[in-house]
Formats: sequence, C-alpha cells, structure tokens
Amino acid sequence: MSSLSRELVFLILQFLDEEKFKETVHKLEKESGFYFNMRYFEDAVTNGEWDEVEKYLSGFTKVDDNRYSMKIFFEIRKQKYLEALDRRDHAKAVEILGKDLKVFSTFNEDLFKEITMLLTLNNFRENEQLSKYGDTKSARAIMLVELKKLIEANPLFRDKLQFPSFKNSRLRTLINQSLNWQHQLCKNPRPNPDIKTLFVDHTCGQPNGARVPSPVTNPLAGSIPKVGGFPPLGAHGPFQAAPAGFTAPLAGWMANPSSIPHQTVSGGPMGLTAPSSAASIVKRPRTATDNPAVDYQTADSDLVLKRSRPFGIVDEVNNMHLNILPVTYPVQSQNQTLHSPDDLPKTVVASLSQGSTVKSMDFHPLQHSLLVVGTNIGDISIWEVGSKDRLVYRNFKVWEPSTCSVGLQASLANEYTASVNRVMWSPDGTLFGVAYSKNIVHIFSYHGGTELRNHLEIDAHAGNVSDLAFAHPNKQLCTVTCGEDKTIKVWDAATGAKLYTFDGHEAPVYSVCPHHKENIQFIFSTAVDGKIKAWLYDNLGSRVDYDAPGRSCTTMAYSADGTRLFSCGTNKEGESFLVEWNESEGAVKRSYVGLGKRSVGVVRFDATRNKFLAAGDEFVIKFWDMDNVNILTTVDAEGGLPASPCIRFNKEGILLAVSTSDNGIKILANTDGIRLVRSIESRTLDSSRVASGSMVKSPLIGSFASSGPIVAAANVGASERNVPVAPMNGDSRSLPDVKPDIRKTKIWKLTEINESSQLCSLRLPDHMLTVRIMRLMYTNSGGALLALTYNAVHKLWKWPRNEHNVAGKATAAVPPQLWTPPSGIIMTNEIGEANPEEAVPCFALSKNDSYVMSASGGKISLFNMMTFKTMTTFMPPPPAATSLAFHPQDNNIIAIGMDDSTIQIYNVRVDEVNSKLKGHQKRVTGLAFSNVLDVLVSAGADSQLCVWSTNGWEKQASKFLQIPSGKASNPLAPTRVQFHHDQTHVLAVHETQVAIYEAPKLEGLRQWFPPRESSGPITDATFSCDSQSIYVSFEDGSVGVLVASTLTLRCTISPAAYLPSNPSARIYPVVLAAHPSEPNQFALGLTDGWVHVLEPLESEGKWGPLPPAENGAGPSAASATAASDQPSR
Repeated sequence: MSSLSRELVFLILQFLDEEKFKETVHKLEKESGFYFNMRYFEDAVTNGEWDEVEKYLSGFTKVDDNRYSMKIFFEIRKQKYLEALDRRDHAKAVEILGKDLKVFSTFNEDLFKEITMLLTLNNFRENEQLSKYGDTKSARAIMLVELKKLIEANPLFRDKLQFPSFKNSRLRTLINQSLNWQHQLCKNPRPNPDIKTLFVDHTCGQPNGARVPSPVTNPLAGSIPKVGGFPPLGAHGPFQAAPAGFTAPLAGWMANPSSIPHQTVSGGPMGLTAPSSAASIVKRPRTATDNPAVDYQTADSDLVLKRSRPFGIVDEVNNMHLNILPVTYPVQSQNQTLHSPDDLPKTVVASLSQGSTVKSMDFHPLQHSLLVVGTNIGDISIWEVGSKDRLVYRNFKVWEPSTCSVGLQASLANEYTASVNRVMWSPDGTLFGVAYSKNIVHIFSYHGGTELRNHLEIDAHAGNVSDLAFAHPNKQLCTVTCGEDKTIKVWDAATGAKLYTFDGHEAPVYSVCPHHKENIQFIFSTAVDGKIKAWLYDNLGSRVDYDAPGRSCTTMAYSADGTRLFSCGTNKEGESFLVEWNESEGAVKRSYVGLGKRSVGVVRFDATRNKFLAAGDEFVIKFWDMDNVNILTTVDAEGGLPASPCIRFNKEGILLAVSTSDNGIKILANTDGIRLVRSIESRTLDSSRVASGSMVKSPLIGSFASSGPIVAAANVGASERNVPVAPMNGDSRSLPDVKPDIRKTKIWKLTEINESSQLCSLRLPDHMLTVRIMRLMYTNSGGALLALTYNAVHKLWKWPRNEHNVAGKATAAVPPQLWTPPSGIIMTNEIGEANPEEAVPCFALSKNDSYVMSASGGKISLFNMMTFKTMTTFMPPPPAATSLAFHPQDNNIIAIGMDDSTIQIYNVRVDEVNSKLKGHQKRVTGLAFSNVLDVLVSAGADSQLCVWSTNGWEKQASKFLQIPSGKASNPLAPTRVQFHHDQTHVLAVHETQVAIYEAPKLEGLRQWFPPRESSGPITDATFSCDSQSIYVSFEDGSVGVLVASTLTLRCTISPAAYLPSNPSARIYPVVLAAHPSEPNQFALGLTDGWVHVLEPLESEGKWGPLPPAENGAGPSAASATAASDQPSR
C-alpha cells in the first residue's frame, strides 16, 4: 500500500472516531495493521475480554512471529488460565490448556508440564512461583505493564504505537477544499451551491445571474463540534517531560519529580513467576508518543536510525535485557533468578591465607573463580580460589615518587604504607583499579597467569581515595573516583587524563555508583554526612540532593539487571540501614530489617543476580530476598568471621568470598560453585601424573627469517609438532609475556590424545543429508550449534535441559536434537549462478540469537531463528558476499565483505549501503569488530589485514601477513580474523600460520607455523571463550591446542581420537567453533558433513598442563631480525 493510501486510512480512522463509530474504528485498526491503539488494548485487558484481546492482536502479530510476540500471547493465555483456576472452573481451565497453551509446549515442554500440574492443586498459589499472585484486578494490572513493555520492544509494532499528528477533522477539511476547487471550475458557478452528493464531481446548474465564486457551504463545511479525536497519547506516557537539564532517571529525585522511569522488561524466558507487587504499577500507564521511534539503545549508542523496512532487526545492545523466550531451551545465566535459598552459596569450599586484613575484594567478570584482594597494608593479590593458588602478589609501592604531589610525598615520608579502600575489575576484566588511603589510584593490566603490569598511577585526590568504579560515558572506558577532598573525578582509563571534576559535597565523599538508564549516563555519590547526590557527565552541578536513611555513611548498588537500586550504610549512632529505592520518586521503597547496632565501622553489603541481598553483620552473613524485608537466612561460615566481614559474590552468584578474623578469606559456594571448584582442583593434579623421568624440549623460539642462533630446550613426544614461534618485526611481546622462573621449573610433557578414551567426544545426530560443513558457530547462549553446509542448508542442534544437563548448555555428555520448527521449514540460502566450488559461504548471528544473516554465493538471507522464516533477501550477486559481521552497537548495521575485494557497510532498516570500503586486492574473507577501539578489522585472500574506523570508515592501517619463503600457499587461501576478549589483540588465521597482532596499528606480536609435511595446511583456528587458548585444526584431521599468550603447543588431538575408523575416507575439520562460556569445549565441522563436540575428560578438566615458562613461554633470548613487511600492492 502506498504512503498516501496509508495516510488515507489514518484520516478515515480519525473521521470514524469523531463520528463515534467505535467498533468500526478498532476493526479498521486491526485489519489495516497501521495503528495499534494501546488505550483500547489496555481497556480490553483490564476488563478481561480475552477473545477480543487476541483478536485485536492478530491484526498485528501472530504467536510465532518472534519471541516478543510469543511472550505476549503466553502471558495473556496464562492469565486467562489462572483466572479460570481461581474461579474453580476446571473445565474451562482444561479447555484453555489444550486449546491455547498447548502451542507453547513445542518450545518449552517442561514449562507446559508445570502449568498442567497446577490443575492438581487446590490453590495454584501453592506453587512457589505463583505464591504472590494477588486478586484478578491487580494481576491484570501487573500483567498489563509487562505486555506494554513487550509490545514497545517488539519490532512488529515499531511505528504503529503513535497516531500521526494532524489537525482535527482533517478529512472534512480536505473534502471541503476539493469541493471549493470543483466549484471554482464550474462554468456557471452559483453563489450558494447546493451540494447533495460526494459520489460525483460537483457542477452548478444553469446560471441565474452573474458568476460569483464563493466558498462551498454545506454540512461538511459547517461548524463542526470537536468530538474527542484520537487522544494525544503522549499525555499518558511514562516519559513525562522533565525540567530542562534533567533526565528521566534523575528527575524523580527532585523536590517535584516530573518523570516516571520506563520499567524494564523482565529477563528470561516464559515462566510462571507472578509479578512481585501490585504496588509497583504506575497508574494505568499509557503509550509514550513523544518517542516517534521507540529505540532501546545503549547509553553509548548514537546509531538511532529511521525504520522504513518491516524486517529491521530489534536493537539488542541495550540496557533492557530483553531475554524473552530465547532460541535455546532455558538455561542458567547471570540474569536467571535464583528460586530457592538452597541456591545461595553457604558451603565453605576453600580457605585462603591473605596475611593481612582484607579491605576489599572483587571477582573477575569473566573468569568466575578469579578473585582480586586488597588489604589494610596496601597488598594486592589475585587468587584462583578453586585451586587455592595465589597467582599474583604485590606490595604497596608508589611507581613514580618524583611526580607525586607534595602532600603525598609528605605523607609517605611519615609512613610508607597505605590501606586499600577498593579494588574493582573493569567490565571486560583486562584492567583492575585500586583506590588507596593516600591520594593515589593504581590501574593494573592483567591478561591471565602470573603477569601483572602497571598501567596507570593517578595522583587522584588530596588525602584518602574512598572509592573507585569503572564507567563507559561516550563509549570511553573511564575510572570514577571520590575522596576526602569532597570531590568526584572521572579519568580516562587508557591515558589517565582527567575528564571531569564534580564538586558539591560538603563532607568527604564515601562512595560512587556509576550507572545508566536509557541513553543517560550518571553517577550517584554519597558522603560521610549522609548526603546523596547525582551527576551527569557535564559541568552543571549535581542533579540530586538527598539524605540517606538515618543520615548514614552509605554505599549504593544496582541489581544485576540494572533495574533496582539499593543502599546500605551505618550512621554515627551505629544504626545500620539496608533499603531499596524508588528511583521515580527519590524515596525509600523498602527497608530491610535485621541489621544490628555496631560500635565501629560501616556494614558491608552485596547483591547477587536479581534476587538476593547479603550483608556482613554481627559475625555472620545475613541474606535477604529482595522482595521480602525480613532476613531469609544467616550463615556463620564455620566461624571465625569479624564483626563486620567484607563480602563479595562472583558474577554468577555461585561463589561468595568473605573475610575472616585471622587475615584470611573463606570461599562459600552453592551446588554449582562446588562443582566449579572441584573441577579446578582436579586440574592441579595434572603435574603429579607426568612421568618424573621424562626430559622435555620446548618448541623453537625465534624468527622465521633468522640466520642467527635459536634458543631451544628439550621436548619429548610428538617431535613432529615442534613448530616455530616467531616474534614479529623484532617485537618480543606476548599477551602477556611470561618470564621464565627457575623456581617454578617442572618436568613437562606435551599432551597427546590418540584414543577416544582420552577425551569426551560426541558426534551430533543428523537425520538429514550430510553434506560438507562450511561454517559453524555456537549460539551466544551456549545451548545450540548452528551449521551452514555446502548445499546452503542450515542445521541447528539444541541441547535439552533435563536432569542430565541441568544448565541446558552444549556438552559432549548429552546428545542434542537436530531442531526444526513445527512448520518444518528449513533455512536455505539462495545459490548463485556461479560455480558452487567458487562460492564462499558465510553467516553471522545476532547477539540474542534471534536472527542469522547468511549467504552461499547468492543473495544474502535474513532468517528468524525461532521460526526459520526468511525475513528478507537482498544484494543479489555479482558481487557475492564472502564475509558478514554485525555491528556491535547496532545489529541493523552489517559489514559485508564481497568477492570483488570491497566491504559494504549496509543498513538493514533503510535497505541501503552507507559506505563502500576499498583496500583489499582479492575477496574479503574475514571481518571482526572491536567495540573498545571502535574499529573494524578485515582480512582477505590477498593475505592482507586492514583496520577501518567505525566512526567515519576511514582506513587506519594495513599489513600483509609475513609468509616466509618455502611456505607457498594457495593464492585464494582465506584469511580469517577474530578479536581477543580484550578487544585489542587480533588473531589472524591463514593456512600457513596463526598470528597475533595488536590493533589499531597492527603491530605483529607472534606467529606460529605448522610443519606442512606432517599435518598439512591449517583449515581453521579460533580463540577459546576466555582467550587463554587457541584451537587449530589441520587438513590431516588433527587438532592442536595452543597457549594464546605465547603460541606454545600444549596438546595435540589425533583424528583417531574422535573419528570412527574409516581409512578409505579423507575426512578432516573444515571449520572449528569455540563454546561461548566453556573454555575447554569446541566443535568441529567436517568434510563428511558431521559435527563433533570435543571436551577433555572430566577428571582432567583441561587440554593438558600448561608448559612451564622456560619451555617456550618467554621471549627468545636471541631472536633474530624478523623479515620486513611486504610492500603495499
């Protein structure tokens, strides 16, 4: 339908509404699908008119359109079912179960079974998840808020929630203008024409006098009473206009709050969970219309683009955590709600001796058993809590005393020590900050192992630095500090440059809490006088001036999903307060009871996931359910805790570190945490299994162009794998360098896996035609594998969640299901007219696993991963797409590498190419974005790497791979690229080598060459999810595991270990994929069409012991000059 026809429908809708044809209005809304009347929908839901609710929705979406739609229909039908049960109308409930809810069993059979079991209960509120279900009216109101958020997030409702703005009676006006024009064209116009019909053009009869043009007067042109038209929906929106200079998340904290923050869609799949409280419902919230394109971007995103295509992908990089009905079966994740106190970490699994009083702790955001600790004498330690090993230990030391302020120098002259007030990891875990009691902040760089590097020393505040945190204003990693000098300061985490100083507190600032809501970045700060202030990243002063409960010295923290704000503190009288805040009103929403009175110190607290709070108080750890003010339980950790212990959960909530009175740390765990710790403990036994009499050699270290001496030690077993590791361009750095330590010399042997009994291997079931696997990847949730075959067919294997696989993650221990939707659709790409052998299949998966973009030499296809439906196809060849990558900030922006050597930056929403990048000589075969550096790295069959700025798409650097003489390769051999999890180091994979570069300048750090004569070319390679290992596959069917920081081979896997014996077939891995959360699991896609998942034995826990430092882990003592870069072509 054309744009004018669409506008005509809106004019008719307005006319019908003005004439009070209410039923007709809503029928046209539904049948046209142009405007979703949220007010009408709300009224129907509130009145329980379920048939009309679904009938109206059907004009805009169907159950299986996408995950948002499925969640919408599920919530409605679940409510209808619960109301029938509440009325004791079991016959109706059974009818709803079989007719309405059965459809969801295909996607979550366990949930359907649980819903069915409600029929057996006298009162469904006996079910724990429904225990807070209130009466029908409040339940509908709570559900309505959830439905509104789902509808607003659903891409099918984009641009349909706001009625266009135009004057009342617009259709009447247009008709009158037309009649006036027709009258002026009359040959014999009458002064007072009599218009009796609109069905034919107006003409006046024979003239009775002179021509007197005049306006048409008729009932349509008369005075029209202003019947209430379509309401200005913005008047009811949750985003009321805030005063100038203030923002929605902060305005509510003002004396006269003028905004209500948008509530977040609850994370996770469909479930039975009842809403927490009817009190949380805003009075009949309506649709916000001052938001023409409701776009849930991150606070840093500036890529808000117009939507003009129905297949635009929903933005996934956002602070809304819309994990509703993911493609995989429900699995445990960081945002999954704990449902039982038994899931709290309460069992002591480790005791660590720190040696001095623990002041602050923080678990690594990715390596969940890695703990950084700071003490009262300034010591810093990093512990692997599972193995109880202290990996790093640093005493307090000022790095550059000569550059320190006079005040700090005087303080250090009096006493050369300082207490640690806070340690905190950066969001990606590559840095951590330390705030000391004397002026300074240290930022350390850490990439695993025992190597810790000094990154920044900042003379931050005059006197005590009370707190430190990391934030990302304007897509820039920053460190936020506060201190005794009553200020808050923001520093560039890369350079140490001071960006902002916030001055306004009248007492020393005690803590900071950076956060973002919608597109607003802000910082909460608290002072020792009990004042709370909030700041935007500008110089306009604080936006909030509020008193903490009891004027206490307070810390603040958000729940894991960022939707709930808590604070905990102690005042001068020793009274402690743990509360939840209502951000929209700037008032305390809930006060938790059970904290004792203390004579000294401030109570410490922490939150886990989105369910529990914990505080160290009265020699125990006290736990609360976030939705219940009373203490849930207490744990004494087998005794030995101080009066106010320091506590810290790990990011998954399965481990809890607590300080002890004897200068130590106890690690508490739940069932999952115990399993994690036991797995790590088993790995420490590796060294005892190695034969003590074996002598070992290390891989050679040096430059491939070297004519000088090569430093070598001994290596036993698999001498054919003794491959060169070359520092590039004379650079002997690694990721990080690991220096030899004679004290830690161990007898080490390369792990060789030659039999199936030495590993866990699973060949995935496949009832379809097995055709060569061309591309392979895990879904981001880790619960499924997606493959693209030679014949352009996609295959999706899903792992079920059951008693054998509680997490529902991919594993070699449980076979998955080759999944297809109920419709039986198979995702198949269009194949171009070119020779299939010349096609370069490629695909990319969106971050929430909802969409896959794919090509096999023909058009690019966009598929819905839940329904397998083709949403659109575009870009017919030539040229054909050869590589695809989603932009990390906006999944509607796609980088497409082409076989004509160009890269096209394509906008899905508006169906147009924004930029065309030229720099390669041959087809583009690899693309990778860095969301830290804001760059795109490309690789081509020309063996060249290029770096492009994502801000203006200018080329920043380029470099050719260093292929030594004697290593001739296929002239069209692809080069693939992948970023290390630090988003700075780049893995380049070519059939001749694996290489590590540092972006954005592409400084070469390491190269590794396989011996062609024994293994054949490299077919693929990838980082493990923690970037500690690199998995490499070869054309002879073998797989190698490298230490990523040094490119040292630690394990080889023979094809005989995972392939069935078939000596006549030449089978080898074409592609390799690493699990997104299990660092020791990877999958292979083979030439025979089968997919295998490989894991080490559970008793081993990893792919062999790490080589000691002297066995190739350190830089060469006599590395020769590396070959110069190839000249530009």
